[in-house]
Amino acid sequence: MAVAPIRFDPQRAIELVLYVAGRLRYPTFHSVSKILYFADKEHLSRYGSLLSGDSYVAMKHGPVPSEIYNLLRAAAGRRESWISPRYYEVARGAIKVEGNYRLRALRAADTELLSASQQECLDASLKEYGSLSFERLTAKSHDLAWKAADENEIIDVRAIAKTLRNAKDVLAYLND
Repeated sequence: MAVAPIRFDPQRAIELVLYVAGRLRYPTFHSVSKILYFADKEHLSRYGSLLSGDSYVAMKHGPVPSEIYNLLRAAAGRRESWISPRYYEVARGAIKVEGNYRLRALRAADTELLSASQQECLDASLKEYGSLSFERLTAKSHDLAWKAADENEIIDVRAIAKTLRNAKDVLAYLND
């Protein structure tokens, strides 16, 4: 029996975004997405689940959390039929998109909605990857999981698990 995935919650997701955006010098769609990806990998390795329950899409510049990307597009005011109206509500008053992709947190993250394990993995990801350039983040995120998916397709969580130092244990847990 497979482990039940964490269900995506836009409110928790915006708190994850705010947590990261509030700690980066120049937060963008790209940098926040990559920090979340590396934090998700760490959380998967340590705790057997992803931070938000989001799915990653293999895009040109690396893995992108699908629903969080839509949440950021909502924050930018992009009206698209596939974006849930709830995303516009959650983003309003929390995050602003300046230009096309620069993010500005309008408030601090509500850390009461984030677990200690989530904050721990976000902090580890920020420490290791937070000062990297666009190019370095892109290169580091072009891992075997990203390569295993076609462009603009979902990256299977098992492909992400295979990139981890404890891949065998995580894969067994995911399949148990």
